[in-house]
Amino acid sequence: MPFLHLVAWFFGGAFLANAVPHFVMGTIGRPFPTPFASPPGKGESSAVVNVLWGFANLVVGLALARAGDQWQPFAVSGVATGAGFLLMAIFVAVHFSRNYQGPTRGS
Repeated sequence: MPFLHLVAWFFGGAFLANAVPHFVMGTIGRPFPTPFASPPGKGESSAVVNVLWGFANLVVGLALARAGDQWQPFAVSGVATGAGFLLMAIFVAVHFSRNYQGPTRGS
């Protein structure tokens, strides 16, 4: 199994995780930060932009998860995809929670 397949599966998971908050916030009609907002990643984009951005991430994530047509959920490919999903989910949770909270204690 080529190393690049592992990289593709990892980033497939990351794109899939990033699709979730954008698609969910868009479908419930709430604005949410996207790279297209001003400032990028901090300002909020419309619900429609979030649905489109979430869908784009879903398509890319699924395409990457199919790299080499060897993806199996309980094999190395599934672990790599799951690791990418988990790390991206933690990253976006930390990043976006800062947008909705006041200054943290001690800062």
